[in-house]
Amino acid sequence: MSLPVLLTGCAVGTLSGPTAQPGVSIQGTVHGGQQPISGAHIYLLAANTTGNGGPGIAPSSSNASLSLLSAGSTGTADSIGAYVTSNASGAFSITGDYTCTPNTQVYLYALGGSSGAGNNPSSGLMAALGNCPSTHNFASATPTLAVNELTTVAAAYAMAGFASDATHVSSSGSTAATTGIKNAFANASNLVDVATGAARTATPGGNGTVPQQLLNTLGDILASCINSSGSVTGPPNTTACYTLFSNAEFSGSSGTAPTDTASAAINMAHNPGSNIAALFGLPTAQAPFSPQLSTAPNDFTVGISYTGGGVDDPSAIAVDLAGNVWVTDTGGAGSITELAPNGNALSPAGGYLISTTTGQFHGIAIDPSGNVWLPAEADGTLIKVSSTGSVSATYTGVSIKNPWNVAVDGSGNVWASDCGNSFCSGPYTADEISNGGTLLSGTTGFTGGLKVPLGMAIDSSGNAWAASRDSSTLVKFSSSGTLLSGTGFTGGGVNKPVALAVDHSGNIWVASYGSSTSTTNVTEFASNGTAVSPSSGYQAAAIDSPDAIAIDGDGHVWVACLGVLGFDVQSSVVELASDGSLLSPSTGYQGGSLRSPFGIAIDGSGNVWTANPYDSTVTQLIGVATPVVTPLSVGVQNNTLGVRP
Repeated sequence: MSLPVLLTGCAVGTLSGPTAQPGVSIQGTVHGGQQPISGAHIYLLAANTTGNGGPGIAPSSSNASLSLLSAGSTGTADSIGAYVTSNASGAFSITGDYTCTPNTQVYLYALGGSSGAGNNPSSGLMAALGNCPSTHNFASATPTLAVNELTTVAAAYAMAGFASDATHVSSSGSTAATTGIKNAFANASNLVDVATGAARTATPGGNGTVPQQLLNTLGDILASCINSSGSVTGPPNTTACYTLFSNAEFSGSSGTAPTDTASAAINMAHNPGSNIAALFGLPTAQAPFSPQLSTAPNDFTVGISYTGGGVDDPSAIAVDLAGNVWVTDTGGAGSITELAPNGNALSPAGGYLISTTTGQFHGIAIDPSGNVWLPAEADGTLIKVSSTGSVSATYTGVSIKNPWNVAVDGSGNVWASDCGNSFCSGPYTADEISNGGTLLSGTTGFTGGLKVPLGMAIDSSGNAWAASRDSSTLVKFSSSGTLLSGTGFTGGGVNKPVALAVDHSGNIWVASYGSSTSTTNVTEFASNGTAVSPSSGYQAAAIDSPDAIAIDGDGHVWVACLGVLGFDVQSSVVELASDGSLLSPSTGYQGGSLRSPFGIAIDGSGNVWTANPYDSTVTQLIGVATPVVTPLSVGVQNNTLGVRP
């Protein structure tokens, strides 16, 4: 087998850096399960910035990853790029004067080689190195790498929002996309220790519970193909690689089949509800990673459950421009929590303390300047919190009595749905204040068609929409407060609406909570108030007591469902396509120890976040959605609601 090759070249393409520094090294081993893989081609690749990759986007020249190595230095190259080769012990070394451009995202890709059964062209493994340091190399940032199936699973799920396959990882290159993909790559280290190749039980920050058994199971599924000859032959005598590739196609159960295991893992991350039984049956009795799941899961979503930072009976959730996650805590302490994009607690153990009568906030919104807005319903105030967690101002107004939820428009004006006096007894209004606290909705607020208004959202035209629960209507106001919906829009199955979200086409999606004697569903309205969904709404078994709703960068609709009447039965997150068809399993996604999720948000990396009040946790479903512009107010401001960053 070839010995490691010493490299003496520079980076290529748009990622070429300044004068290279000799002696910089990346070293490691590549294994299939516990077996070293010899003769594997090891590529050093960086995510591109010239076009989006990700779910639903085919591989192309515009989203192809970029090689950081040159054939002039390695002496070996192919259509992917220059490479070095692992030796008989699976070891490799990239030593010389390669460079990477700071703030680009870098990963290793190992293709082919033999773990004992002969060369396996179907074997593809990855390891995420992450953000290129300011030194233009990983000399002080990367330990010796253990590249295996588990590092592959971690990289595949973390980068799924930007990956079309293993060699096509790319973003648009915008400032928001650069932030999103950086945060995405960083999540890989929350799942697997790249130095040991082992799945974690807890995140390095110490406050996240990692699904180790699920990760090991996913690794064992890939190992069934990697530790074989790589033959892809079909029925009647199917091989492990054939079963894997035919059940991990581009769209799950349809589309182009992958040709290597790393791309199969990316497809599984994109379609975590597809072909569970067939894939779960792949590991052999001598599967290399344990402990594994003993029974097939509901789905293959990889979720981390977080505590800390003051999380206490969390309710509403929002994501800011940097990808930080803000959560309201209704446990009575009067606080909010801030988590970093990787889940680390940024707020103190008791959260950021906010002085109110009840200490409860059922809504949260972030303005374009990064300020966090909270409705203090019992106090009749709107609270402005700086990006550092300190209260900057508390605003009152004659009409502001019991604000329940908030939304911010593109100018930074704040809208609140208002339940009126105690126990939501009215008068029911929509309140508006400027970012500086000037009351814009007058002494009586904006009225008409409202009866216990809860959800609030702003469309790209600046119109404000309210979900009026007890009248089962949708109410629309112009940016100046003119009532545009008369007594309220009805139809499409809307039934006690509690939350709403706006997609890029201006359509309004509504979570209808229903009642003990009526059906719950998701409803869609056009921007003019015409019902788009059928008379019974969009229904599925998992859409049970939906309480929150969000739109991702593909226009897919994500719904947090409490379970049967909110009693923690069949808790799930449901994904719908833009036409209302069900994309998640009929039971929804249930990863990350979801327990009656009450709030939901999607970040710029493609992660879905939920607030789980029944066990005081926050769940992050890794890479399951398409990245979206955050916060929502910036989407309103730039007409980028429901699109990729």
